[in-house]
Amino acid sequence: MITFLSGGTGTPKLLRGVRLLFPDSDITVIVNTGEDMWYQQGHLSPDIDTVLYLFADLLDTKSWWGIADDTFHTHEFLRDLGASDCYLSLGDRDRAVNLLRAELLHSGLTLTEATKEIRDRLGLSVTILPMSNNPCTTHVQADGRMIHFQEYWVKYRANVTIDGIQYIYDTPPTATKEVLDAISNAELIVIGPSNPITSIGPILYSSGIQNALMDAYVISVSPFIGDAPISGPARELMIASGHQPNSLGVYEMYAPFVDHFVQDVRDPIQVPNAVRTNTLMIDTETAAELMRFILDLKQK
Repeated sequence: MITFLSGGTGTPKLLRGVRLLFPDSDITVIVNTGEDMWYQQGHLSPDIDTVLYLFADLLDTKSWWGIADDTFHTHEFLRDLGASDCYLSLGDRDRAVNLLRAELLHSGLTLTEATKEIRDRLGLSVTILPMSNNPCTTHVQADGRMIHFQEYWVKYRANVTIDGIQYIYDTPPTATKEVLDAISNAELIVIGPSNPITSIGPILYSSGIQNALMDAYVISVSPFIGDAPISGPARELMIASGHQPNSLGVYEMYAPFVDHFVQDVRDPIQVPNAVRTNTLMIDTETAAELMRFILDLKQK
């Protein structure tokens, strides 16, 4: 079994290639829930849904969020009716998943149980695990106030000055037994090239995960080439969190538990003992090639 830590678009792009090499039933994905929120009576869990839709062959791989060829009639009519805060453009089928998740959570299921229920209804064999059942959301301190990451990234399109990052919760996030078992039972843990602060950071912040990773075989892939992330706002978020916005900064975050750190061949930043290959996953086959490289490292 191979276990991935996932969030955003970087790791799902890698997972697209992994599916060429392994059956879905051999894959476990521990997913960031730091971007979750209640929105228009539904429960939004974008990183979980990206993985669900990927394995269900529903994902819009142009945007790497939502369902391909979805319609937006509900969103458009809500906006026309003057509903407040329609800044998230949820597709109709995507919204249906949000509403179903809300119904399951209101019925008393944990997020882990609700995710499994939705996975089963989609007919999937992959194991998809939220990082924790305790809500813990990533907030950005911007222009003197705290805003949810979704507001920062979608509503304001990252056009605000970031002063800091904070994980906000009522109860500290604790890794579930399922998550800890997925780490301890895995032959290999892969931290994909997702945003270190908002995608991987909340997972690592969940109590028990970093200790579990200490005893596992871990390979991570840098999301940076030079001082620019392959996608997303990782540069600004790394700076706001006090880290160098490059592969060395990412390596220093993961160094206590990583066995191999993978950089792109074009990256000018030098990282101690790092290995290099092409990390730009422009299609499914290049993602599979990156995964083959990772598996070869495990064999050495």
